[in-house]
Amino acid sequence: MAGALILAAAGGAVAVFLALRLWAVLHSQVSGPRESLSLLVVAGSGGHTTEILRLLESLSNAYSPRHYVIADTDEMSAHKINSFELNRADRDPSTTFPEYFIHRIPRSREVHQSWLSTVLTTLYSMWLSFPLTHRVKPDLVLCNGPGTCVPICISALLLGILGIKKVIIVYVESICRVEDLSLSGKILFHLSDYFIVQWPTLKEKYPKSVYLGRIV
Repeated sequence: MAGALILAAAGGAVAVFLALRLWAVLHSQVSGPRESLSLLVVAGSGGHTTEILRLLESLSNAYSPRHYVIADTDEMSAHKINSFELNRADRDPSTTFPEYFIHRIPRSREVHQSWLSTVLTTLYSMWLSFPLTHRVKPDLVLCNGPGTCVPICISALLLGILGIKKVIIVYVESICRVEDLSLSGKILFHLSDYFIVQWPTLKEKYPKSVYLGRIV
């Protein structure tokens, strides 16, 4: 009985510590301007990748190197990213070799996959995401809703919780979401540093979000 109480107390202490560390990470600020920012972009299949690449068109070369994370079965996004980076380099004569990398992790959820099995695949994806995020150590994570972004963002938060590095998380809700947030958005609304919506109706529902109009 005493042993069980000790274990319960220890577990409670760990939970409280992690909760306090999470609060500290979410409310901390990154100090000082930087000449460049290492960017980790989470791309999803189809429209998600198209939207995120449109957003990247307006970013300067200061966001470098650029690391893209896609699902391991998503060849279309890999093709779009390569074409985007090559076209970007062609438009900028100062860019001899575009500095970007494509990384792959398992999908968190396939189309029509049951929610019960989704929990398991998301945990597996998260297990593989943390070593990747730890290796890259991005300054900023940018995502817009694919399920793959959830394990990546949680891994980025873990870097801060463990005292390794504070990573800024910017979530841009898809232009398709007019009345309500996506499932990824509902999860990351509470975990991102900046949560951007593209419709005033969402800003009214979620006052803590940032409304900038249509940006993609």
